[in-house]
Amino acid sequence: MPTLPTYANPKGLGDPLSSYTHVAHAGDLVFVAGQCGLTEDNAVAGPDVTSQTYRAFENVQKALASRGGSLREVVRFVTYLVSRDSVPEFYAAREAFFAAHYPKGEYPPNTLLIVQGLVRPDLLVEIDATAHLRVKDRP
Repeated sequence: MPTLPTYANPKGLGDPLSSYTHVAHAGDLVFVAGQCGLTEDNAVAGPDVTSQTYRAFENVQKALASRGGSLREVVRFVTYLVSRDSVPEFYAAREAFFAAHYPKGEYPPNTLLIVQGLVRPDLLVEIDATAHLRVKDRP
């Protein structure tokens, strides 16, 4: 009989902005809800794409760590930007962040979408992730 998914809001992430959880764990898969550049108290990490990108990736990392995973187990990112003009800044921030976390240059796939807006007008980037974790030795 298949086990039901588990849901969690890990410490270190702000409270969800509505009725959802930050993390769902189903079998070998972990789904991380879109993470923005928000601090633990839901304040914006900074007014620019760079600071928000770093914080969004850090939030994804915290969500995965709560399930015993890491960024190395991500099999797909989806990124949402509110402006096409922000793409170069996002690319530079991602490359700098990834240099520390993917030193061999083996990056997960990423879908990048330009959207009209995010849930709050001060948010510029949102990143969600899917990761594959081995079931044994995991919480």
